[in-house]
Amino acid sequence: MHILLAEDQAMVRGALAALLGLNSEFQITQAADGDQALALLKQQNFDLLLTDIEMPGRTGLELALYLQQQQNPTKVIVITTFGRAGYIQRAISAGVQGFLLKDAPSEQLVQAIYQVMAGKRVIDTELALSALGEQDPLSDKERRALRLASEGKSTADIAATLYIAEGTARNYLSEAISKLNAANRVDAARIARQKGWL
Repeated sequence: MHILLAEDQAMVRGALAALLGLNSEFQITQAADGDQALALLKQQNFDLLLTDIEMPGRTGLELALYLQQQQNPTKVIVITTFGRAGYIQRAISAGVQGFLLKDAPSEQLVQAIYQVMAGKRVIDTELALSALGEQDPLSDKERRALRLASEGKSTADIAATLYIAEGTARNYLSEAISKLNAANRVDAARIARQKGWL
């Protein structure tokens, strides 16, 4: 089973690779961030993508969405420190088959891999219950603009990155601020990040 492990924290990535490497059935390829993972997904076939959510470049959810859009059969398990309801809702709609917290026991991860490869969906019970809460009000475009704003990008930079007019970028940010009842773009990004919507 060929697994792509995408995790930006070197120590965590190394520990996970070592753990999974104990199983002779697993062949592990490592990616240090979302962009490197995307490049590898475009170059070769993997049975499973084991990914963090928050990484430089592409997020784990953006990688899952890419696989879904390409109708790529690679299964996806997200492992994260953050059990935010918004993440789970977005992960499920992006076709993620597994969602686990990083502090789960190691045997639970191996078991989840086998269950997902057998066509089952594995989501931590507490996380699944919390996902039944609030709905994410942001559109995909608003979320991308807000994420860039939270990285300190100007409206002009956001417009250039998303290939849209500056006025459109301003509109996306205004909509996001309004939907989240935020004071400004920084406050909106903070609220969205806390809820797992960013």
